[in-house]
Amino acid sequence: MVYTWDITIPELTADEPRKAYVYLPESYHTDSDQRYPVLYMFDGHNVFFDSHATYGKSWGMKEYMDATSTPLIIAAVECNHNPNNGRLEEYSPYTFSDSRFGKVIGRGRTTMEWLIHTFKEEIDKRFPTLPDREHTFIAGSSMGGLMSLYAVLEYNRYFSRAACLSPSLWVDIQRIEQLIKRSKIQPDTVVYMDYGSREIHFHPNMLQQFGKVASLLLKRHVMLDCRIVPGGDHCEASWEKQIPFFMNTLLYQK
Repeated sequence: MVYTWDITIPELTADEPRKAYVYLPESYHTDSDQRYPVLYMFDGHNVFFDSHATYGKSWGMKEYMDATSTPLIIAAVECNHNPNNGRLEEYSPYTFSDSRFGKVIGRGRTTMEWLIHTFKEEIDKRFPTLPDREHTFIAGSSMGGLMSLYAVLEYNRYFSRAACLSPSLWVDIQRIEQLIKRSKIQPDTVVYMDYGSREIHFHPNMLQQFGKVASLLLKRHVMLDCRIVPGGDHCEASWEKQIPFFMNTLLYQK
């Protein structure tokens, strides 16, 4: 079952409403004593329902979770749809300039502070979660993939595992490299990271950047599951096909 309700993020968009989504496994309704790990996901409107998805195609996470009876809660929040770089600003840890978008003011830290100290606290109060770091994960794609990588590194005391699909490393590769080098990373940290073979050349030097980030993560002793997806593209239909891969990594030995 997926619950939806309207929320606001005053720190980012004042009283403008957006949807929150929470998936609850079937056992939630039959076993009142069971508690669950939580996966937080970006772009919540694209996670569960085609009718809510920006381009009419979601990840189909509900269908996967129901079919596999995975004992996991998924919590996600709709992105900022403001055409003036609203999503880019909220999902970028860094301010950057780009020929397509102009100057983008990075508000990713504000986004994460709200997610951890407001949204997570609400989820832990309302639902039977396992709120500790060991059972708290984060995932996203594109800019959401970048934010997931940022979250598991900068906020490693809250997240133990992350799935970073098609992460937008091009935003500021040098600062991302410095983040990996300086972050306090606990030895049980797990990262799934992939890129589609059809999208790897969308940005100059992306293959080199992807390889460099993977190498640095390994040097920091992150347990990394890293793939170039054969025929993978930059879209929800492609990311849906990767669900079994990243879910296996996030829940391995859990």
